[in-house]
Amino acid sequence: MLATLEILLPVFGLIFAGFACRRRGVLGPNSASELNRFVVWLALPALLFDTMAHATWQQLYQPAFVAAFSIGCLSVFLLILVMRLMSGRHLADASVDAIAASYPNTGYIGFPLGMIAFGSASLTPTTIATILVACVLFALAIVLIEVGLQTERTPHKLGLKVLSSLARNPLIVSPIAGVLFASTHVALPQSAETFLKLLSGAASPCALVSLGLFLAEKRPSEAGSRGISLLLTGFKLLGQPALTWWLAARVFGLSATLVEMAVVLAALPTGTGPFMLAEFYRREAHITSRTILLSTVGSVVTLSLLLLVMGHRP
Repeated sequence: MLATLEILLPVFGLIFAGFACRRRGVLGPNSASELNRFVVWLALPALLFDTMAHATWQQLYQPAFVAAFSIGCLSVFLLILVMRLMSGRHLADASVDAIAASYPNTGYIGFPLGMIAFGSASLTPTTIATILVACVLFALAIVLIEVGLQTERTPHKLGLKVLSSLARNPLIVSPIAGVLFASTHVALPQSAETFLKLLSGAASPCALVSLGLFLAEKRPSEAGSRGISLLLTGFKLLGQPALTWWLAARVFGLSATLVEMAVVLAALPTGTGPFMLAEFYRREAHITSRTILLSTVGSVVTLSLLLLVMGHRP
């Protein structure tokens, strides 16, 4: 548990740094939104492009693992989406809630935790999970949000408006550009590599500081938001890994090691992606931010117990 806590402490530290800076007045009332815009328009696109530009087909071709992990994510996403829509939630807000319950923090927590528990064998599964989460799941949420925000109801006009919005969205364009570049089999110049690494390295810390800045703002929260955050946290830390275990072990028959890796990746707390989406699209982010915080705190216990049951002592 101490090693798991040691991995999560920098996450809490960055959130607290943003929180303290806002409460002390070091950063102003627009700092959360402006820092988040930097992440969405520069840092995260650089990370997505860099990830896809260096991915190889041989590395990613693990269909059973991809199926088990992605079906686990998508099942939780769709279940929460339907539940929130049935409760009267707007499609854009329901989509943000759905991704908050199904978006594991594979990039910031998955890689170091995987190395501690499984060694270098964890790098490929974690890379696959990161691409699925950051590109596929993220893209699905963005498409649904865009559909929900469009006022046009004529099908073909609605489709054109959504496609137009997606074509201007850096979080959609950057991974596609990365795939196209990878297909050319041309190496990036060293200067471009350095540029991308510097920008992409800022994505996670800036997003966590932005989350802290947001949490420091005193806003009236909507009725029942705490209960919803607890529900989303429960699905993230318990429901998603349980479903992923069943899929990986019983349905697709993965090896014991891959089953464990898939379950640990699915059990990771919610990453900052859903919060970035909520802020970028100007949706209410209280439920999302609280889910990130609760799942990160709760994962200290759930991940430690999970690794202990599996026979790993982080």
